[in-house]
Amino acid sequence: MNRRMVSLVVGNGNYPDDGAKLKNAVNDANDISQVLLDLGFTVIKKTDCTNLELDRAISSFRDGLNGNDVGLFYFAGHGMQIDGENYITCIDTQFDDEPAAKWTSYPLNRLIDTMDSCSNKTNIIILDACRNNPYERSWSRSILASNLAPMFAPKGTLIAYSTSPGEKASDGLGDNGAYTDALLKHISKPDITIEDVFKKVRNSLSVLTDGKQTSWEHTSLTGDFYFNLSLGNRIDKYTNLAIRDELFTLDMTNQCHRIISELRVHNWYSQNPAISKISVQLVNSADDSSLFVLGRNIYQSACGDSSNAVSFIRDFRSNLSRASLDKKICIIEGMLFEVFFNSKGDFRDSFKVAMFNQLFELQQYPDYKPAFDFISELLLPFHNSFYVIPGKPITDASVELGAVLATGSANVVVNSVHFDGENILRGETGFERYLINGQMMHDSLTYEELLNKLSIEMMIPKRYIAIQSNIAIDSSTRIEFPYRHTVKRS
Repeated sequence: MNRRMVSLVVGNGNYPDDGAKLKNAVNDANDISQVLLDLGFTVIKKTDCTNLELDRAISSFRDGLNGNDVGLFYFAGHGMQIDGENYITCIDTQFDDEPAAKWTSYPLNRLIDTMDSCSNKTNIIILDACRNNPYERSWSRSILASNLAPMFAPKGTLIAYSTSPGEKASDGLGDNGAYTDALLKHISKPDITIEDVFKKVRNSLSVLTDGKQTSWEHTSLTGDFYFNLSLGNRIDKYTNLAIRDELFTLDMTNQCHRIISELRVHNWYSQNPAISKISVQLVNSADDSSLFVLGRNIYQSACGDSSNAVSFIRDFRSNLSRASLDKKICIIEGMLFEVFFNSKGDFRDSFKVAMFNQLFELQQYPDYKPAFDFISELLLPFHNSFYVIPGKPITDASVELGAVLATGSANVVVNSVHFDGENILRGETGFERYLINGQMMHDSLTYEELLNKLSIEMMIPKRYIAIQSNIAIDSSTRIEFPYRHTVKRS
């Protein structure tokens, strides 16, 4: 699981000659960047960059490669070959003659050598670079502006070209070039090897261009690479039935399974005695998938107010102090998974938050770090749902309130909530129905109640949140918060 991936995405379209401008190259780079972010890549993006800016970006990219497992370079723009060597161009490339073009462009072989020299095991290079170039008519035969020469892919590398030799790439009729349009259709499909992704791209591209453009690849990859692994395939520690635990088959001769069965009955008279049966001996003897499902059911029981389940989570460290660390990690990972994923293994529309803070108190203990790394990696594809990905280390979670004093009282009225410079306070759908004569209603909260609200809605453990306000507030302050308003990530 644990894939660390970095990418450099470049889109150059604003070339100096009007006839050479590419309307879609920057769009291509922006759209590919967003998809790669969603797939868990760290993204360095450059658009309409100079040769110097590209050189500096590649230096930063090189540093990132040495700390990651997978590196990906994507380029949309004009490419050319000079005397059999390939170059990608920048907006300040000088196309007047061969020497000028050569020395003001970036040689692809240098990029390949840079990536190959780094410690990461997998490199992917995607070139949407053979677009129509008006400069080629004035150049000598040693410069082929609309073709890239085949390149050797070092071990662990795949190079993908938007065209076959002799073809030109279409800049597309919509917002994307034809090749990138096809790539965007397929790159996020789950559980497809990279080779099969590019086969699908080739077929779609042929349809988009009426057979005029055929993409191709050269690969020396030594193992399977998937852009997008479904949850069940990303988690190799537990069975698919444990991930989709509605399908988990219980063996009633197995003591751990009997406890799970009793916890699934949404009745405290069944759940509380079941929790009491969880012993160090049982935990040490159970298989990992059963403990993962047990953790899920402990958490859901606690969220349903089973007092023994609540106590089990609060006292988890002392309750299982003599249990194997690996086994305890399985239970914690199950509890964490239950917060964010449902019984089908799908990402929840609404998180299970009743015991969020109690569970995340365990993040303070270094020996439980693998469990929080586990959940933070699973949540990477859903990063847009969070201000900070749960499980990741947090250094600063300062929340700044914009407030005024209530008329005729010492209460503080909140009118904005800022995090990372953004006002994150917004009305829930239909909040306007609760205005009285156009005036906002408010909930009256204590400081602790406000802290809990911010924590649960922002999905940041409250011990990390520091509330700052333009009007001094403390534990005795009554805080009026806009009714039917939230700070959840939209």
